[in-house]
Amino acid sequence: MKVGIIGASGYTGYELLRLLLSHPEVKITVLTAERHAGKKISEVFPGLSGLLDLPLKPLRPEEVLEEADLFFTALPHGASMETVKALLEGGKRVIDLSADFRLKDPSIYKKWYGPHRFPELLQEAVYGLPEVHRNRIKGARLVANPGCYPTGVILGLLPLAEEGLLPQKGVVVDAKSGVSGAGRNPTERTHFPEVAEAIRPYSVGEHRHTPEMEQELSLLAGKQIRVLFAPHLVPMNRGILSTIYVPLAKDTSPDEIHRIYRHRYEGEPFIRLLPPGILPSTSQVRGTNYCDIGVQCFEGQLVVVTAIDNLTKGASGQAIQNMNLMIGLPETTGLLSIPLFP
Repeated sequence: MKVGIIGASGYTGYELLRLLLSHPEVKITVLTAERHAGKKISEVFPGLSGLLDLPLKPLRPEEVLEEADLFFTALPHGASMETVKALLEGGKRVIDLSADFRLKDPSIYKKWYGPHRFPELLQEAVYGLPEVHRNRIKGARLVANPGCYPTGVILGLLPLAEEGLLPQKGVVVDAKSGVSGAGRNPTERTHFPEVAEAIRPYSVGEHRHTPEMEQELSLLAGKQIRVLFAPHLVPMNRGILSTIYVPLAKDTSPDEIHRIYRHRYEGEPFIRLLPPGILPSTSQVRGTNYCDIGVQCFEGQLVVVTAIDNLTKGASGQAIQNMNLMIGLPETTGLLSIPLFP
């Protein structure tokens, strides 16, 4: 399978390259990057020297269309629409890593991101969380890869939503992310002296990932779910730890909660439910496609903790998991890496 990466010079682009170079069934055939067009990818990422020396091309979909069978688009929000549309019209399958096709309601997309130019594609796009939409992903031509925060939160709450244990209001998500989640272009907020030795909350109750969480959880629960989302930036490169507080409407024992989670995630290759009393750490999923989940009960209050690597299960690893499903491979192909530690 020939694959191309549109927007290969960012963090998610590099993570795609790192993982795809070890994938036994694909060949990377074309890369684009506007800012570095004309350079070799190994000049932008010297760690790829001798492994991949393809030139970076300017983004002209009509010129790269025939160079790959499937494309990953790793462009900023709002910038993917035109490119994805052109690739689909050219008969290609696309996995989009931006937020441009995740939300089904164009009015909600407009509220959080701006007007959507191709609202008809929102209904066609399949939300790329394999643990929920595996069968639809297999036949999709457009997959909207989930956001990093929503991945950890939805996976943490999915069993409760399906069992009718998720209240419509009262769920609080306290999530902490490494700085790579902000992308590669530097800003004042992500400047080293601003981040080092500090933990900073931001966009509390108004983060763009909130409607994505609520959309998918509401779909799973069969009722409208509201989430109070409080993200924080922490001084590490990668990883997301989400601590989720859930008031339980009825008396449910810790054993029953663990049984629900074990039953739901049995056989899921990238979900690791930790034993009672053990909680996840970002250090144990670093560089992997795993989501580790720990659950504890406290007299009607449930605490769910999830850990993912924001660049892998939260972005590029999950995109490759989706690709594997789309092209008929075992979804673990090329993704069974061991966590980097320490």
